[in-house]
Amino acid sequence: MTAENMKGRTRYMRKLGLIGGVSWASTELYYRYLNQGVQSRINSSCSAPIIMESLNYCELSRLTSDAQWDHARDVLIASAQRLEAAGATALMIAANSMHKVAADVAAAISIPLIHIVDETGAKMRADGIKSAAVIGTRNVMTEAWFRQRLVSHGMTLAPYDEKRAEAIDAIIYDELMQMKVTEDSRRTMKTFITDIAKQDIDAIVLGCTELVMLVDAKANILPIYDTARIHVDAGVKWILGETD
Repeated sequence: MTAENMKGRTRYMRKLGLIGGVSWASTELYYRYLNQGVQSRINSSCSAPIIMESLNYCELSRLTSDAQWDHARDVLIASAQRLEAAGATALMIAANSMHKVAADVAAAISIPLIHIVDETGAKMRADGIKSAAVIGTRNVMTEAWFRQRLVSHGMTLAPYDEKRAEAIDAIIYDELMQMKVTEDSRRTMKTFITDIAKQDIDAIVLGCTELVMLVDAKANILPIYDTARIHVDAGVKWILGETD
């Protein structure tokens, strides 16, 4: 890329709105990945233009009831509207689980919402993936909103194991979301992934933005699709004006 072209891309980078704080560990990963992505594409001295709001995770942790999810929806909508008013040209939510209310958030703003499941599904479809297994928080692994949206991109999903889902959920909430990484949990996840890979599937989806702290997506027999990385790549493309 010529110096003139680089200056042009820098001048016209679009500002991205990022809802974080669920958890702050995931938010840190998103902020770092977005900036690294922009720097690798343009110049090491550049930074990603981001407007970020970090929510209070105490209000949004381990939601189970309809009333709790209604509250989460209202909190995210208000945050999205503030980011739009502040000049964001598109929105990202730095958490798989909060995409349960993404459709309501998208309907409440006039800028695009870059959806983590759609970006992951599109990438998998492009790669020819026909079947996969999902690992993540319990609601991501077990509830229809995530699974059906991923299936809509042309693949089948392996059934989840209830005990495994509970164990992974505990690792995510009790350790990773507090930036705790233990060798016991690393070994546990390696065992789970080895067992899951024995099923008749083409790939595994990391349906939790923090799981990359434990799982090396490049060091496994089956392809592993890290939703956080895929989501961030879409955000970088938006910032650089490579997508509508």
